[in-house]
Amino acid sequence: MRAIVQRVKSASVTVDGKRISEIEAGLLIFLGIARQDTSADIDYLANKIAHLRIFEDDEGRMNRSLLEVGGEALVVSQFTLYGDCRKGRRPSFVAAARPEKAESIYEKFMETIARMGVPVKGGVFQAMMDVELINDGPVTMLLDSGKLF
Repeated sequence: MRAIVQRVKSASVTVDGKRISEIEAGLLIFLGIARQDTSADIDYLANKIAHLRIFEDDEGRMNRSLLEVGGEALVVSQFTLYGDCRKGRRPSFVAAARPEKAESIYEKFMETIARMGVPVKGGVFQAMMDVELINDGPVTMLLDSGKLF
């Protein structure tokens, strides 16, 4: 499982011209799900993101987590995080989970991070979405449950 985590002042998702989700200060999480992902990947990444110290403390140092600042999370499924562009010019998505499996894991990820105390909103699985954000910093982190980076 992979995530691009962006610290935001606000973020929203629009589908077919209708805003369906929005958050104030917190994290925008683009979530990619691999074929082999399990509940262990969900638990690892949800815990890592909820406790990741990327918010500023009173001294301006990145020393506080999403839980500590009371921020929200907007989770957007993005299979393209498993796009392999090493060969040729067209990405291969064979490492990405099939939609049936990916949707279940996406939902479980949101449930897991919500159980930790993070207010969570989501996008629409498999929809074409317009995602707007005001990046805070900017602060952007790449995470992988296989600890590849």
